[in-house]
Amino acid sequence: MMTGSQHGGKALAHGAMLFGALALAGCASTGMPPATVLPKPDAHAQLVDARGADRGRADIYRDASGLRVELVARGFAPGTYGMHIHTVGQCTPPDFTSAGPHWNPTGAQHGRDNPMGAHHGDLPNLVVEPGAIGRATLQLVGTRFEGEGGLLDADGAAFVIHAGPDDMKSDPAGNSGARLVCGVIRGGTE
Repeated sequence: MMTGSQHGGKALAHGAMLFGALALAGCASTGMPPATVLPKPDAHAQLVDARGADRGRADIYRDASGLRVELVARGFAPGTYGMHIHTVGQCTPPDFTSAGPHWNPTGAQHGRDNPMGAHHGDLPNLVVEPGAIGRATLQLVGTRFEGEGGLLDADGAAFVIHAGPDDMKSDPAGNSGARLVCGVIRGGTE
């Protein structure tokens, strides 16, 4: 024979289970699409300034045409900034010259508008609008990720954003000014 408190305890436990089942059913019927899972990048560069402050990230993906870069750059005043991939995977402040010259495995001249160019590391300018975060999707057609002439060769590579716009023709660096931000390109999502 059950006492009143045992009967009440069983009813309470049954009610809690029923409530839990209803809550789960309610979650399942909200009509919300499942969360989108973004693909993991094949490589990335965490961008920092000379003080070591976080200034964004460049995620790099292999695709059918070569490589695709998804960039988010924070803390930039409105304006136009040159961007390049540099040939050495080092970012020693304050001037980031340790990143070496532009990535140029084919020995071309600089500049997307130069009839003798361009380096593999020559990228379009980043344009930052007032009150906005800098974002860009960049295609590096015909580029290799690894191996001889690849992005991640023996000494690595770095992603650099410069103080001014690249003029897209002046060899060897497009007159884009000082290196403001740098990030060593690392394989995977480490």
